[in-house]
Amino acid sequence: MYLIDTHAHIYLPDFDTDRAVLMNNADQAAVKKILMPAIDSSTHAGMLQVENEFDSCVAMMGLHPCSVKENYQEELNIITSYFSNRKFVAVGEIGLDFYWDKTFVAQQYDAFHQQIDIALKNQLPVVIHSRNATDECIDVIAQYPNLHGVFHCFSGSVVQAQKLAALGFMLGIGGVVTFKNAGLDKVVEQIGLSNIILETDAPYLAPVPYRGKRNEPAYISIVAQKVATLTDKDISEVMEITTQNAIKLFNLS
Repeated sequence: MYLIDTHAHIYLPDFDTDRAVLMNNADQAAVKKILMPAIDSSTHAGMLQVENEFDSCVAMMGLHPCSVKENYQEELNIITSYFSNRKFVAVGEIGLDFYWDKTFVAQQYDAFHQQIDIALKNQLPVVIHSRNATDECIDVIAQYPNLHGVFHCFSGSVVQAQKLAALGFMLGIGGVVTFKNAGLDKVVEQIGLSNIILETDAPYLAPVPYRGKRNEPAYISIVAQKVATLTDKDISEVMEITTQNAIKLFNLS
């Protein structure tokens, strides 16, 4: 029985001084796989280096919506070249982010569609970032009936969760589920385990009691325990179902 952290930026400089310690912590917490979403060309090399260094780390490839700027087509060309040279478990993280800046909304949409095309061409899932843009992202993926993937750090409503489940998408549940007044507890209670995978988004969004501190993959066990409480399931059942969901979605061996 083990856990999969389906979304952790373990390659960022936040972990440079003690990455081996954190990887050992993860192993002790029964986290046997850590999936790493890409950001942009400034971090690809570091991500791939960590993948080479640690057997449990597995890379995705994509352009984060917050990194979509004037040069986004150059970034997408880099991504395309990576896919022509090797395999990845997913295209991600991609999507829309209307929280920080709306300067490049049109470009974000174009990058999103282009990367969905890459996913379909390579028969891969997409890992979607949808901050302040959940409905807009749902509208996009609904245009692609053969697409599958996960809404990372899902923070939407029960209705939105049901729409995603109907489209065959997973919900990425992380530390936010432990936050008071986040509302995610209601979603998990109603949607059940069949469309849930677990994630940390390390170093961000650490669960209570570590909220506000640096997150790490080992803390996914806290998320699993919270999900078990909300769904009235044994922790072992949550581990089994969410791990199998992740294995199936990302075609992990």
